[in-house]
Amino acid sequence: MKKQLKSFGFAARGILGAFRTEAHLRFHVAAAVFVLVFAAICGFSAERFAILSVLIGTVLALELVNTSIEHACNAVTREYSARIKLAKDLAAGGVLVMAFAAIAVAALFFCNAEAICRIYGFFADCPVAWLPMGALAAASALFVALGGGKKKE
Repeated sequence: MKKQLKSFGFAARGILGAFRTEAHLRFHVAAAVFVLVFAAICGFSAERFAILSVLIGTVLALELVNTSIEHACNAVTREYSARIKLAKDLAAGGVLVMAFAAIAVAALFFCNAEAICRIYGFFADCPVAWLPMGALAAASALFVALGGGKKKE
C-alpha cells in the first residue's frame, strides 16, 4: 500500500510540474473550465458531462504524455535528430488530433439553437454574471501566459 501511495505522489508531482512549465496544458485546463461552466449553464445531462469529462481527461493525459516524450528525447540528446524530431512531432500531433475531436464534440453540443438560447438567456436574465465570467477569463489568460515558474531542464 505504501508503494502505491508513493506512486500517486510521484504522479501528482509530475502533473504539478507540467502545470508550472507547459503553457499548452494550462490552456487546455482553462478551456475545460469554460466548457464545463457553459455545460452547466446549458443544463447538460449526466451523459453529456461524462462525454465531456472523458474528452477533457484524454486531451490532458495526451498533453502529459507529449511532455514526457519531449523530456525523454531531450535527455537522449540536444543535437538535431530527424528521428527525435519525428517522435516529438508525432506526440504533438496526437494531442492535436484529440483536441480537434474534443472541439468537434463540443461544437455538436453547443452549436445548436437550444444551447445558444440557454446561454443567452442565462446572461440576459442575470447580466451581473458577466462579471465573474470576465474575471474567470482574465484569470485564465494569466494562468496560461504566466504559468507557475521556469522550465527545468
